[in-house]
Amino acid sequence: MIRRSLEQSLLENLKQGHVTALFGAKRTGKTVLMQRIAEILSDKKILTVNGEDLDAATILSSQKQSVLSNLVAGYDYLFIDEAQSVPNIGLNLKLLVDTNPGVSVFVTGSSSFDLRNQIGEPLTGRSRYWSIFPFTVSEISHDYLALMRLLPSLLVFGSYPQVYTAENDKEKRLILENIRNGYLLKDVLQLDNVKDSLFVLNLLKYLAFQIGNDVSFNELANSLHSTVKTVKRYIEILEKAFVIFRLTGFSRNLRKEISKSPRIYFWDNGIRNAVISRFEPLELRDDAGKLWENFCISERIKKQTYAESFSSFYFWRTYDQQEIDLIEENEDKLQAYEFKWGDKPARVPAGFERTYPNATFETINRQNFYDFLIPRT
Repeated sequence: MIRRSLEQSLLENLKQGHVTALFGAKRTGKTVLMQRIAEILSDKKILTVNGEDLDAATILSSQKQSVLSNLVAGYDYLFIDEAQSVPNIGLNLKLLVDTNPGVSVFVTGSSSFDLRNQIGEPLTGRSRYWSIFPFTVSEISHDYLALMRLLPSLLVFGSYPQVYTAENDKEKRLILENIRNGYLLKDVLQLDNVKDSLFVLNLLKYLAFQIGNDVSFNELANSLHSTVKTVKRYIEILEKAFVIFRLTGFSRNLRKEISKSPRIYFWDNGIRNAVISRFEPLELRDDAGKLWENFCISERIKKQTYAESFSSFYFWRTYDQQEIDLIEENEDKLQAYEFKWGDKPARVPAGFERTYPNATFETINRQNFYDFLIPRT
């Protein structure tokens, strides 16, 4: 049992008359974490239901005070797994906690923005949200040598819980392909009535090959024989489903700085490699640098998200081809990072150093990744 970083925060937030929501892709451990919290609270009366169960969904979407009150009568907590499947879940939860202030509600959902909006608007001030991701390196281990040895596997197969705990590489690949073909597409296709699974996979393939590069929506639209509007819509849906995320360009002072085109990364390296069906060892690949960049950036964002650091993340590039992989801004403090799978350090671009003299710059490689990704205790 790998303890999740969010466990204590979620426990502390389970208050009477309050809704706690946990968002994340399927297979990232939401249900297991919910079960773990139920075990910790075993001395309390907890009602656990699944939003995909039609009987439970009918009751939870009834918008009838008496029906909702009867459901939670005698319970301290109501746990709802897969709450995004319940129609009008936000309005019903508001009615439930308004009329049953002694009950604490904990919900999980596999798509963030829609469920968050449904819950958040009716429950402003009485709801709190967290996102859960595949295992972070700090959840896996705090042993530097052990993590060093795990890096090749993490860069190729990622850290979805079921993948990480698989017995061998063949099993890891089969699980990733199952997630790609089943759960991942199921989540995506359920959002906004999306029906074209082939388009989704082809779009993901193009994005997988463009890690570390500026993304042109026009080029994507032309390659996919589609429109810019459609491409942007599908990318937003993939973000909602916790498959990908975007970085925008950092620009504060220079007219030469590029800020319009985003860069897109995958939350998990294994999903990225499953999309393009590439699972060769690192020593046989020509994209090890891209995998390292994707891994470091996604792990850093996961780390800072769990720590509630309020950091903002960007990349930096100018029209004369100076660039930096990651800019982290926190309370006017700028930290710049370049990611190298090899040992050779990167040099800070002269334009950045001149324009942001108070910023720090560091090359992150296999020797110093530990301090970059492991929270200080």
